[in-house]
This record gives sequence, structure tokens and C-alpha cells, in this order.
Amino acid sequence: MGAAIKKNKLNKLSEGSVSSPKGFQAGGTHCGIRKAKPDLGWLYSETPADTFAVYTTNAFQAAPLKVMQESLAVEQKLQALIVNSGNANACTGERGMKDAYQMREQVAEQMNLEKHYVGVASTGVIGEFLPMDKVTQGIRSLDFNNKSEISFETAILTTDTREKKIAYEIEVDGQKVIIGGAAKGSGMINPKMATMLGFITTDAVIDPRALDTQLKQLTNETFNMITVDGDTSTNDTVVVMANGQANNQSLDEYHPDWPIFTEALSEVFQFLAKEIARDGEGATKLIEVQVKGTDTIKDAEQMAKAIIGSSLVKTAIHGADANWGRIITAIGYSGASFDPNQIEISIGDETVVENGLPADFNEETLQAYLEKDEVTIFVKVGTSDKKAIGWGCDLSYDYVKINALYRT
Repeated sequence: MGAAIKKNKLNKLSEGSVSSPKGFQAGGTHCGIRKAKPDLGWLYSETPADTFAVYTTNAFQAAPLKVMQESLAVEQKLQALIVNSGNANACTGERGMKDAYQMREQVAEQMNLEKHYVGVASTGVIGEFLPMDKVTQGIRSLDFNNKSEISFETAILTTDTREKKIAYEIEVDGQKVIIGGAAKGSGMINPKMATMLGFITTDAVIDPRALDTQLKQLTNETFNMITVDGDTSTNDTVVVMANGQANNQSLDEYHPDWPIFTEALSEVFQFLAKEIARDGEGATKLIEVQVKGTDTIKDAEQMAKAIIGSSLVKTAIHGADANWGRIITAIGYSGASFDPNQIEISIGDETVVENGLPADFNEETLQAYLEKDEVTIFVKVGTSDKKAIGWGCDLSYDYVKINALYRT
């Protein structure tokens, strides 16, 4: 699973996943919601885990989100999650709620758990009812005490082209602590949040309030700083679970190992967010935008989001066209406060704007850089230490094709 752990060092596990922390199991199956692809994933903790979640800001919240919120309102703990892909169970009214409750109850019965220890999540087509006969059969076939042949990370995918998973190992109080994560997301991705599901697990003992604070802060810094197409879904959820099986002293901001824990947690969040942006529908390039020198962090975030969300910027990057005018235009309409005469823009190592005016740059060198699969845009607007980073992807012909045929 990786090299031996080093004191106060992050150790990325070579085959790390959401089930890497002690006491977690996960798997998936094909139950028939989709024609052939895996479509039902499960995540299980041997003991109830402190659990917190954040949800989409879309006014149309899908039924599973409401059921998840009801479960967490009882004890703020979960022991199991059931996640289906291929059908969002969104905009499905009373029947959709009944189906989500039924999924929760079936998993609770299968695992001999209190129903409020089960969370439900769904992703896929909006406005269609779940084929509950198939879902029920799928749940009844699951073995929650053993990892299945099909991974959890595979079963939750929709138009994604690959799994998104990660795990880090650190040392806390001389004990091995692992943080794992999995996510899905490819289209309808826009803050806040995206057509995405994120699941983070850890065996650390951590103060619940500190865990909740970290979830919200890191979600704002990562998942809320990605965009693919400017659309916000009905089902977006990020869940963090801590089951305490590492037996360390409870972590909070006063614990001497708090910095290494939060660094590892941040790495998991950022990796998953970037993988979602990188795997945007039809994408060929990951775009990172770094903004600094603004009066406030909010201004920096607004600028970064405006740039990565601009269709004109995205198409220019796809065509390896150094059209920096599109970047400066996005900055101008971002709503952020800045002095146009102080703007500096660089694409990779090439500075294209200085003090708000065109700078001399090597067109051939920059074009060669833009043809790479990762492109970084740097924006500096002042001398303050306020900054933000956003991630997105290019906009290709395939994006239109994928979404024109999404239901077929």
C-alpha cells in the first residue's frame, strides 16, 4: 500500500481509496439502472462515524439529499452509505422521497443498523423515477462485510472517464492515521457546488466541531473553486466520515499533530477537486488559475471563477490560442475590486500583460505551452497576500456531443 510512514510526512498510498482507513469497507455492483455499467456503490464503517456533509445550493434539492440530512439530524453519525448512478432521483416528488427512504431502510435492514445510520446519494438523469425493483434486488445482493469485485469508485461514475480516488497516511500520537477519498463529477460542474459527489473517510479521532469546520473550509477552497460548464446540479454532496479507529488522542486545533492532519485532509480535497475538473466532459486540458494581490479573498475567488468559467477562455485554451484579451475581459466583469493599471497576467512562464498593458512575449513558445495537458494562468493585481486558486478545463467539440446525447 505504499512506503513506510515517516514522522510528520505525508505518505500517499499507491492503491489508496475511500476504504483505506481502518474499519471502512466499500464496493459496488451492477443492479440494472444502467444498461451495463456498475451503478450501485456502498460504503460501510464497522462503527458509527462522526459525519458531516455539505450540499448543492440549487433550489431543487434531490430526494436523497433530504434523506441524508434527516439521517444526520439524529446523531450526526453514519455507518453506511448507499449511492446509485444513472438516475438522480431529482424532481420526482413524493414518489422520489419514498424511493430514497426505501433505499435507506433496505440497507439498514440488510446491515442490521438503525435507519438513521444510513445515508443515501444519487447521481444521473434528472426527472426519472428509480427502477426500485432493480435497486432493491441490488441492495439485497450486497455483502457489506467484504470488498466487492467492482469498486465503489467505479459504481458512482456517470459520464466520467475514470475513477477518482486517493489516500494519505500520516502519524498522529505515534498511531497510523489514514485519510481516504473518492469522488465523481464530469459535467454540470460549477460552484457552488458541482454535479459531483465527494466522499472522504478517516480513521482518526477528531473533535466533531473541528471536523465540520474543516469540511466547510476545504470545500470552499477546493470543490467550490472548480467549474466545467457553468451549471449547478440538484444532487451535489460532499460527505466526511471519521470513525476514530486509529485510537489517537482527539484532534483539534490545539493538538501538536493538527497541522499534518489538516495538510493531508487538504491534499485529499484538492486532489479530488482537480481530478473532477481534469475529467470534465470532453476535456483535453486542466486549467489552473492563480490570483493574488486582491483586497479580499472573495475578490480573488471571483476573479479565478470568472476566468475558469469563461467559455471564450476555455475555447482559446482548447485551441492553444494565446488570446489573453479573453482573460482580461473575464477579470473585468468578475465583479471583483481592482486597479486595471496594476494588472499582470502570465500564462505559464510567459508574461502577456504588465500594468494593464500588452507585454512582449514569444508567440511560438506560448503556443507550445498551451498545447500541453495542463495550463496555468497567473493573475496579479496588487501587493496584498490575499489569493485564491480555481480549476477548470477546456471546452471541446466533444462536450457538445456528450451532452446532446446524454439521455440516449
